Amino acid sequence: MPEPTPVLPEVLAQIRALPPSNRPLIICDVDEVILHMIAHLEEYLHGNGMRFLNHTYRLTGNIAHHDSDAPLPGDQVKTHLIKFFDEVSPHQTMVPEADTMLAALSERWDIVLLTNLPGPHNKPARETLLGGLGIPYPVLTNSGPKGGAVAALSGGRSHPVVFIDDSPTNHRSVQASLPSAVQIQFIADQRFLRSVEPEAHIDLLTGDWRETCRFIEAIL
Repeated sequence: MPEPTPVLPEVLAQIRALPPSNRPLIICDVDEVILHMIAHLEEYLHGNGMRFLNHTYRLTGNIAHHDSDAPLPGDQVKTHLIKFFDEVSPHQTMVPEADTMLAALSERWDIVLLTNLPGPHNKPARETLLGGLGIPYPVLTNSGPKGGAVAALSGGRSHPVVFIDDSPTNHRSVQASLPSAVQIQFIADQRFLRSVEPEAHIDLLTGDWRETCRFIEAIL
């Protein structure tokens, strides 16, 4: 089992800037949860002569040139991901009903968006895009596993904490750092969703915002 993850200083500074609250808390990822990512990334890959090797839930080791079955090295995948976010993240489309379901939940829950996003210049672009889509919640940018940030965000709250994310790595990190969190693994792309076997700490595996909303509303 992974060890608890420390919160990064730059993330802690963002957390401390949030207004104090003791309401129940939803900590929600952005890519492939609120905004489509896989579909946009696949379009980017095709436009640059690359493809997914299969629809299993990983990127490194799963991207190759169109004329090859050899996975790209990890450093090349990272370079393309940075380029992808620089070019595409201001234009990502919303997962259906993310806006309305989050708005309904916000009547009883605080909502914080915790996203791993390369480059500080991408944060304002993401905030502008989300705000324009009717998703006005605080955006915190993180790097690496999210467990430490989730534990820090939950500090001092007596109410439930719900963590929504697509990444198995982030869910394992949260399980190690805040095992009391309710964990929802949300994957909008149905092909990748079907490839995932939920681990024991996952309370709900879904790609549907109505199902997510009903599940969270039943917690209180």
